[in-house]
Amino acid sequence: MTNQKTTEQRNSQSLALDEWNSLEIVSFMNKEDETIAVSIQKALPTIALAIDAIVAKWITGGRVFVIGAGTSGRLGVVDAVELGPTFSIEKERWTSILSGGYEAMWTSLEETEDDEQHILTALRSHSFSSNDVLIGVTASGSTPFVLSAIQYAKEINATTIGISNNEHSLLSSICDYGIEAVTGPEVIRGSTRLKAGTAQKMILNMLSTASMVRLGKVYSNEMVDMRLINSKLVKRAIDSLTNLTEITELEATKILEENDYDLKTALFRALTDSTKEDAFRYIAEAEGHIKKAVQLYFSKKIKN
Repeated sequence: MTNQKTTEQRNSQSLALDEWNSLEIVSFMNKEDETIAVSIQKALPTIALAIDAIVAKWITGGRVFVIGAGTSGRLGVVDAVELGPTFSIEKERWTSILSGGYEAMWTSLEETEDDEQHILTALRSHSFSSNDVLIGVTASGSTPFVLSAIQYAKEINATTIGISNNEHSLLSSICDYGIEAVTGPEVIRGSTRLKAGTAQKMILNMLSTASMVRLGKVYSNEMVDMRLINSKLVKRAIDSLTNLTEITELEATKILEENDYDLKTALFRALTDSTKEDAFRYIAEAEGHIKKAVQLYFSKKIKN
């Protein structure tokens, strides 16, 4: 079929898959996976524009919603749930909505991907508005659950981003930013939890991570806006302080304690030898960007 989606085509190189031994199977899968990053590379300019759009909405109070069915939807959940502890964002700021709801995270409810009404009800229950961003994820680029949501978002002038794995997909045609990673036929025909799913996760990683970096959640390449909710994260925060400043581990532990385990405040004070009040003021003035806050502090200090 000439008009068949590439994600649904047969892979001509794996026709004897059921005759291969284990090493042959995984070797071929590994070879196929090598093509994923290349497929994403072509979409990087669009991904970058989508990130700029997310940042622009975020700084005005906007939220991000990631939606999908099956594997695509579950990947959205996996990405979103990590952002709270990693970057200290409120759960409602970056939300995932999975076709079939909570149960679909653990049980296959693929039939719900055709439920166009459920997603509209879910978005309205979140008071989804024109100030928000909707990211729709679907390998085929034609899942009704996702398309219906994107169309609704367009109607109310929200920002729309689509992630799909077919060229010139219907999803891309109706989105502000249509991201297409054309991963081609799967090892097993139509099993888009494989290359397509991996590409989707990589793109979601880029959208969330780069957005958080742009929003000042990272200093150098260290996470400086973590919620220090367990001993591992406290240790990571101490390591960040010693990596980014000239203080010792003991001094890092002390300054964290003095600042109620707020890493951003502790880092600013360690870098500037300033007061807690200074830290609050300059970090707020720099809209959460530590590097900008430090530069602002020293520039004003020089002027004075």
